[in-house]
Amino acid sequence: MKGNWSWATEFVLLGFQLSAETEVLLFWVFSLLYTFSLLANGMIFALICLDQRLHTPMYFFLSHLAIIDMSYASNNVPQMLANLVTQKRAISFVPCIMQTFSYLAFAHTECLILVAMSYDRYVAICHPLQYTVIMSWTVCTVLATMSWASGFFLSLIHMLLLLRLPFCGPWEVNHLFCEILSVLKLACADTWLNKVVIFAATVLVLVAPFCLVLVSYTHILWAILKIQSGEGRRKAFSTCSSHLCVVGLFFGCAIVVYMVPDSSQQGEKTKILSLFYSLFNPMLNPLIYSLRNAQVKDALGRVLQVRSR
Repeated sequence: MKGNWSWATEFVLLGFQLSAETEVLLFWVFSLLYTFSLLANGMIFALICLDQRLHTPMYFFLSHLAIIDMSYASNNVPQMLANLVTQKRAISFVPCIMQTFSYLAFAHTECLILVAMSYDRYVAICHPLQYTVIMSWTVCTVLATMSWASGFFLSLIHMLLLLRLPFCGPWEVNHLFCEILSVLKLACADTWLNKVVIFAATVLVLVAPFCLVLVSYTHILWAILKIQSGEGRRKAFSTCSSHLCVVGLFFGCAIVVYMVPDSSQQGEKTKILSLFYSLFNPMLNPLIYSLRNAQVKDALGRVLQVRSR
């Protein structure tokens, strides 16, 4: 290595840099949100597995979303909680890189799963008579498998490009966890290739999927407006409104973080937006997509009745 370049053995996660009292308060708030997120998503996943009536393409993709949300939160939040109650905010190099890899893998996979869910709703609303043929279990399995495989493959590319870089001290990551853009700022070498790949991946798994979702919902809205009865329009729209809320939250935050040009305040904004990915989205998804759904409520009631006997 030249000059002061050296291989990093650990990084320091700076976090929010708040007072001790505020950080203790945030620890308890974040702990409650994290616990609720795990319980809610775990309950949704268990209900889908146990209740035969929920063995449909829509809930098949929803079970994958629940797994992603639990995994995504568990990858980031425990480190955030530990940093709020300890003065030593160090994380070893390998766990940091693995956290970056998992963070990107689950984020990419969720983007693609949300697209698959929007396609499922498009077929259900616009082609109801062909729904069982188009959305066969083979098609659903292929879509889910491709989403997971593509997400982890793209994340592997990012990780390999990151591992080739040397890092300069002080190794202080200005973030709540090892987010890739924050880690790249510590590199002593030229990171243009990393940034080009990040931009290309953002277009591929963020902008393009978001455009596909918009196209799907344009067709869905047009089909709903053609429905004669007001009750029919209401029921059709209610099946899609929850998914639209999830998509808006997820893609909106991601576009702000990875498509808006960097600025002096961007680091703090990124930290705040990362909370939506790590805490609020995993908590809100089961609430706005599942627990307000009549079929899920009925399934929960049936499971509770069986357990009480």
